[in-house]
Amino acid sequence: MALTISIILAGIAIGLLVLYGADVAVGYSSESGEGFLPFDHMVRGLGLGMPSLILPIIAFVISRKEPSHILGGMIILSGILILVGGAVVIGNADLAKAAESGRNVLSEAIPLIISGAIHIGLGLLKLKKSKQG
Repeated sequence: MALTISIILAGIAIGLLVLYGADVAVGYSSESGEGFLPFDHMVRGLGLGMPSLILPIIAFVISRKEPSHILGGMIILSGILILVGGAVVIGNADLAKAAESGRNVLSEAIPLIISGAIHIGLGLLKLKKSKQG
C-alpha cells in the first residue's frame, strides 16, 4: 500500500514538473513572455515547483523499507527534470536585465541543482535497495 501511494506521489511530481516546464517553454517562445497558465512566475513556482520538489522526498520516506525499481527510476527522473530546469534558468538568463532588477540568477538556480542532485541520490538509494532485496 505504501509503495502504491509513493508511486502515485512521484507520478504527480513528474506531471507537475512537465507542466511547469511546458508553461515556461511556452512563455519563452511567446512575445508576451507568459505561458498558457494564468500565473506569474512566483505563483507558478509555489504551486507547481514546490510540490514537485517535496513529493518525491515524501514518496521515498513513505516507502523506505520497500524495494522498487519503478519508484527509484521515477525519483531519478524527477531529479533529472529539476536539474534541466536549473540549467534552463542559467542558460536563458539575461544577466544585464537581471542585474538591473536586482535578481540573482545563481541564487535561483543553485537550489534547483542541489534539489535535483538530492532527488537523484534518493532514487539511486532506492535502486540499490531494490537490487539487494
